[in-house]
Amino acid sequence: MELEQLIRIVGDEPVFETGFLLAGDVDPQDVLLQLSRWTKAGRLYQIRRGIYSLAPPYQKVKPHPFLIANRMVRASYVSCQSALEFHALIPEHTPVIVSVTTSRPGRWETPLGAFEFRHIKKELLSGYQMSDLGGGQKAFVATPEKALLDLVYLQPAGDTESYLNELRLKNLERLDLNRLQQLAAKSGSPKLLRAAARIAATAGREVEEYRTL
Repeated sequence: MELEQLIRIVGDEPVFETGFLLAGDVDPQDVLLQLSRWTKAGRLYQIRRGIYSLAPPYQKVKPHPFLIANRMVRASYVSCQSALEFHALIPEHTPVIVSVTTSRPGRWETPLGAFEFRHIKKELLSGYQMSDLGGGQKAFVATPEKALLDLVYLQPAGDTESYLNELRLKNLERLDLNRLQQLAAKSGSPKLLRAAARIAATAGREVEEYRTL
């Protein structure tokens, strides 16, 4: 396989898997050898075993970090600080893309960024949706309410008032407080119920302060 052929096959795909190239009359060993050579030459980025992206100047579409995260671990969605930043609920930029999964936790440093996967129970794998990332790319991202609850669940003492204050949450009017409390109740976790109640109280105070301005 020649590089020009690879570029033609990949087209506008931001991220592709090895299996994408093995259809038809090809020599799998030759394909794998070429991928290894192109990666070493800086023409490809290897994200994980079997997952690649074209590198500039061959790259037609720059892959969004959330799309990369979804492809790295299939049964996952972007959540916690990464989703909260995406929904404009926290002021800080989060350089590491955090996702949750029912699979084993892990962290990977790649040429396209750092990615962390946190483990949650199967019963909590909900509250996410396919989100538009722009440029025709989409990924599974936690709703604002679920991103908050996932973070509280994974953070020791995450339900305390001091920790919630440290997050410096903003734009709380964007939260669906009924949905937040429903998700907390569905989890059956006293910790999440306490956090939901505190977040709802904070959001209520913000609304009252806004009205008095």
